Amino acid sequence: MKRVFLFLATNLAIMLMLSIVWQVLSAFVPALRYNNGLLLPLLVMCLFWGLGGSFLSLQLSRWMAKWSLGVQLVDGATGNAQLDWLHETVLRLARQAGLPAPEVGVYPSEEVNAFATGPSKSRSLVAVSSGILRTMDKNELEGVLGHEITHVANGDMVTMTLIQGVVNAFVMFFARIVAWGVRNSMRDEEGRESPMAWMIQFAVTIAMEIVFGMLGSLVTAWFSRGREFRADAGSARLAGREKMIAALRKLQTYHDAVDTRDTSLATLKIAGGKSWMQMFATHPDLEIRIRALEDARY
Repeated sequence: MKRVFLFLATNLAIMLMLSIVWQVLSAFVPALRYNNGLLLPLLVMCLFWGLGGSFLSLQLSRWMAKWSLGVQLVDGATGNAQLDWLHETVLRLARQAGLPAPEVGVYPSEEVNAFATGPSKSRSLVAVSSGILRTMDKNELEGVLGHEITHVANGDMVTMTLIQGVVNAFVMFFARIVAWGVRNSMRDEEGRESPMAWMIQFAVTIAMEIVFGMLGSLVTAWFSRGREFRADAGSARLAGREKMIAALRKLQTYHDAVDTRDTSLATLKIAGGKSWMQMFATHPDLEIRIRALEDARY
């Protein structure tokens, strides 16, 4: 419930902020004011909302991850040998990748998971669950940490934000075009429309956003699967191929210990759930990832 509340509250705050900014902009720039049938103002509005919402979420990503998951930062001087090793290993891998030192944290959870997040390479967070610390040995865990550091080095958080923002914008754009077309087609011979026309337009807009959103998720899922292969390959270079393969094999054993119920948190997972259609999966199947590393295809 805490995660759901934070997700909803953050998105409402982002929507409110964007609404205020858009109203101010459109007040000073009349060309931005959207009316049915004016495509350029509609496209600008959709890009503003789609990209603006995504990038605001990216800026808040570290804070959201810490607050929603209860991440506790470690500094390498805790006196706990395992936590100090974790901090030292993340910083060593970051140096190998040519990155500034990220924040390192642990969150209490039985799931076997680790993730990287943050708005930039210099403001990143690498966190692991208490479950993965208990489950994996140091070699396997180093493979996982190399995977997460590679996400940061590749700028995956920014890339996925940009892709998601563009997809969101065009989902909004095409949904409103279809809804406007439906409303316009309902006018009588004298050009008058039904008193219910605005309600029908609203309902069609929502329905089309769901349909186009599902189609858009194919694009984001495809990019997401590609980034997982690249992160595996990066870990093979940083930590060693056998360590990354061993980590993936351990994840196979504990696959049910990765909580994949909340799709909004898919980017905070080391592996994904079994998708009823692989096209919608954000993570490739673990066996496919292992074979790719063994065959050195990535």
